[in-house]
Amino acid sequence: MADTAPTPTDDSAPGSLITRDGQIQWAGLLMGTGTPYPVDRSGITGWEDLPELDLGDVPRPDQHGSWPGDRWAQPRLVGATVWLAPPAGSDPQATAAAFRAATGPDGAEHWLAVRLLGETLAVRARVSRRVVPQDRTYALQGFAKVSLQWTATDPRRYGTTLREAATGLPLPESGLLWEDARGTGLSWPLEWGVEGAAGTLDVTNGGGAAARPVVEFRGPVQRPCLTRLSDGRQLQYDLALGDGDVLTVDTEAGTVLLNGTASRLYTATPDSSPEQLFQLEPGTTALAFRSEDTTPAAAASVTVRWRDAHW
Repeated sequence: MADTAPTPTDDSAPGSLITRDGQIQWAGLLMGTGTPYPVDRSGITGWEDLPELDLGDVPRPDQHGSWPGDRWAQPRLVGATVWLAPPAGSDPQATAAAFRAATGPDGAEHWLAVRLLGETLAVRARVSRRVVPQDRTYALQGFAKVSLQWTATDPRRYGTTLREAATGLPLPESGLLWEDARGTGLSWPLEWGVEGAAGTLDVTNGGGAAARPVVEFRGPVQRPCLTRLSDGRQLQYDLALGDGDVLTVDTEAGTVLLNGTASRLYTATPDSSPEQLFQLEPGTTALAFRSEDTTPAAAASVTVRWRDAHW
């Protein structure tokens, strides 16, 4: 009997329908055991494989071998063989129509998620191939062994959990008040004042590949800056954010948007790194939020969002 699961309302939750190992979720379509689209015993290809690499090695002119250069992964190609298997008593045409609608070449990238050995990972991909044999079994009963291929322009696989960390600007501790309103000095129990803030945060990328985060600066703040403490690489923008303003830096897309609409990429300072080079390496990365405010506002903050990245 087929599993029942709620239909997702959008494409923001990769793997939200998956309940078993071996299942595949493509946008809102679930394939695998317990669905009208079981995965063939041959399984999937290209998921655990390392993508093809473009090598920047340069041959040595006076000795064996080459000078090592950069290595860049090509798009990931993921293939799967699944069955169109309409449940008994159901309409075969409806099963085929739902499959066609979900695997068309609409041009948009969606989440493709796969669960293997209890781990669900996902890529952003597009359908690049679909082969449906139209033999007698398909014509009469709607059964067919279908081949699918997806192309993921970003070959890294990501965790299904969107992680988040935030901090405010550094704030000093207020300390003890040596004289109260009545002028009587210290009294027990002592009031040690409001705890200060360091303006730093640790973010952990639990995968084995570098991840590019989305960074949100919230005002009021003058010339916001986020620095990677391990090497000093930073994102810094020469503008003033008012109370309620949000500057969103997408380091994957390389965009800087004020309140979600107006580009402010041109405000990057000479000390600011190119957005796409500001990455979270595997492991824990220490970051510091700073500004040029004489008196930092308690409402100012920075939020970092990312997914664990895997090869």
